[in-house]
Amino acid sequence: MRIVPYGMIWLVFSIIYALLEKGLLGSLRYYPATGNNYVFERSIFTTPFSALLTGILIGVLEIVYFRKWFVKKSFTKKILYKSLIYIVIILLFLTITLIATSNNIPAAISSKTFWFSALAFLTDYSMLSVMLYIASIIVVTQFYTEVSESMGPGVLSNFFMGKYHSPIEEERVFMFLDMKSSTEIAEKLGHVKYFEMLKEYFSDLSGPVIDYAGEIYQYAGDEIIVSWKLKNGLKNNNCIRCFFAMKASLNRQAEKYNGNFGLLPQFKAGFHYGKVTTGEIGVFKKEIIFTGDVLNTTARIQGLCNHFDVDVLISGDLVKRLDLNSLYRTRSLGENKLRGRGEMMELFTFEA
Repeated sequence: MRIVPYGMIWLVFSIIYALLEKGLLGSLRYYPATGNNYVFERSIFTTPFSALLTGILIGVLEIVYFRKWFVKKSFTKKILYKSLIYIVIILLFLTITLIATSNNIPAAISSKTFWFSALAFLTDYSMLSVMLYIASIIVVTQFYTEVSESMGPGVLSNFFMGKYHSPIEEERVFMFLDMKSSTEIAEKLGHVKYFEMLKEYFSDLSGPVIDYAGEIYQYAGDEIIVSWKLKNGLKNNNCIRCFFAMKASLNRQAEKYNGNFGLLPQFKAGFHYGKVTTGEIGVFKKEIIFTGDVLNTTARIQGLCNHFDVDVLISGDLVKRLDLNSLYRTRSLGENKLRGRGEMMELFTFEA
């Protein structure tokens, strides 16, 4: 689903281009610059279809590869570098197409005349204008990517679609994840070094959240609040698998953390689910926020990890909705009184 918006951006821009092209060429049945035939009825289908495929390809590159390769680059550098890569790819594609459509491919490759013709085609004013239009789509795509990542997966599209313009009630799973001994670590490393470690820490934990259909709701100091729509969180035990994938992600980077910071950060987490009211809030800075008792309860559950000396706690309510017994060893910690709640709640811990 995260790839679809890329295809849609390219599709919309290509339809606009096809209509503009028709307006400029009018009744002409050929392109003045090349003499090639022009058929609007064909162009209005082939151009958007090609653009849709291009957008999907760019979406795959963004989500699968570039998101990780350029994660430490600044906003401007990421847009610039990735846009240049895409333009080079498109130029190579056009060049390969010219070679493939020649009558004699081996002769064309070794012919100076062919390469001069190809250069003339690629530097023609009409071709440059098309490339400028394509470059603008690429920049818009990159801007969408960076703004979307800054706001969180799905948040930007929710704003565009107005999904939470009017508050709605929904059920969600929450995980409150807190770094262990963060105060001592900050004192040991100093504020600047500690901040550098937090950037690495949050970056390494973000991949599993995406892989298991989660949404990062908030960063609060060294704490991360992750949320799932109930269906996504329960499906294949996504919320629990995310927790273990996060641990595995940090352990894979143990050499990096020990080498750069002299320690490997660890975390503890609390899980719960329930109803929240979700909606847009703010005027000059808009956010989509959740309100409901489930957030306070999840925070209280996570706060008891130290008391029970465990890395993870989960509410009995959520355990009943998950299929943990087939994959995990669960252990009840009995009924517990949570601060701010009148009724008792059974809590569990589990191991893979």
